[in-house]
Amino acid sequence: MKKIFALLTVAALTVTTIFAQSTWKVDKAHARLQFTVTHLMVSDVDGFFKDFDVTIISAKPDFSDAKITLVAQTASLNTDNEKRDTHLKSADFFDVTKYPTINFVSTSITPTTPNHFKLVGNLTLNGVTKPVTMDLWHRATIVNPQTQKENAGFKVTGTLKRSDFGFGKSFGGAIIGDEVTITANGEFGKS
Repeated sequence: MKKIFALLTVAALTVTTIFAQSTWKVDKAHARLQFTVTHLMVSDVDGFFKDFDVTIISAKPDFSDAKITLVAQTASLNTDNEKRDTHLKSADFFDVTKYPTINFVSTSITPTTPNHFKLVGNLTLNGVTKPVTMDLWHRATIVNPQTQKENAGFKVTGTLKRSDFGFGKSFGGAIIGDEVTITANGEFGKS
């Protein structure tokens, strides 16, 4: 009888844990996925992706157990220069026909200070998957006064090397910097 009770208790706790997880979806009207790279070693060029989805799954209200996935459509990139965008979409860089998405899947999240974390995950760019580490700031979780639903705000920043992904390998660092700064801001609604 004790074994049956123990098994039922474990099963109940497992079901409670599974159902206690919340899914958060990015609110695209209040989000931006941006990159910055140095051109000719004298200026920065910014770009962003218009079409991307991000999902966060977490059971803890401080998001210290969050699992984050991102999918960005490479053809949606925009640098506010049509000629440059066309070149970036070519096989020299994003090769959007062959690699239509950039993917990120988190593997760990470690608190550093209150509301700040080290976010580690696998980034897939141009068919190459590499681990990256980013800084994540959970700005706040509030009840949206318009919808009466919970919203959470996040900012992610970090730097990666395009050479790690074989990205734009025909263009040396004197033309296009090897380091690419990533900045992502977003509001997320609880599903």
